[in-house]
Amino acid sequence: MIAFVSGPVAALAPTTAVVEVGGVGMAVQCTPNTIAGLRVGEHARLATSLVVREDSLTLYGFADDDERQVFELLQTASGVGPRLAQAMLGVHSPDALRLAVSTGDEKALTAVPGIGKKGAQKLLLELKDKLGAPLGSSGLVGQQRAATGPAPWTEQLSAALIGLGYASREAEEAVAAVTPQAEAAIASGGSAPVPQLLRAALQTLNRAR
Repeated sequence: MIAFVSGPVAALAPTTAVVEVGGVGMAVQCTPNTIAGLRVGEHARLATSLVVREDSLTLYGFADDDERQVFELLQTASGVGPRLAQAMLGVHSPDALRLAVSTGDEKALTAVPGIGKKGAQKLLLELKDKLGAPLGSSGLVGQQRAATGPAPWTEQLSAALIGLGYASREAEEAVAAVTPQAEAAIASGGSAPVPQLLRAALQTLNRAR
């Protein structure tokens, strides 16, 4: 198992970071929040989890070991694969997820794209004794995030665009361009799908150039 990768960031895409390790570029699947914290050319250390399938080997990357552990525990629930587990961590911090499960907060789970009411109820039952309680002082952060909801999608999207090398002004214009799409998703009872919005924002920026 590859526990982590460490080295300079060679390239960034909306959901992928390429980290150079010993002269080899390792493609790592990451959430927009993790991507937002990386910069091309700068050193990075990502905790990783290797998912092996018959036709593929996919490396998922995380900001720290706690995120990776929660990612792997989430997949012990039926119906949760690596993509959904990563989507859950893209919306909530590990402690926010622990708090949601320990308090039976369906709303927090349905904020994740791809999880409906019945799915949330099932996950709460299956994960109740697996994730544990929020950890120490970070538990307070989790409670605060659960109380206020995930970080505003505009902040997540802007940070991800800046992490990809765009200027703050370009990021603001791209966020404004996809705002109607986000508001439509929210109005329909869902949440702003940051990964999809990021792709749409990048298309807008490419057309502008």
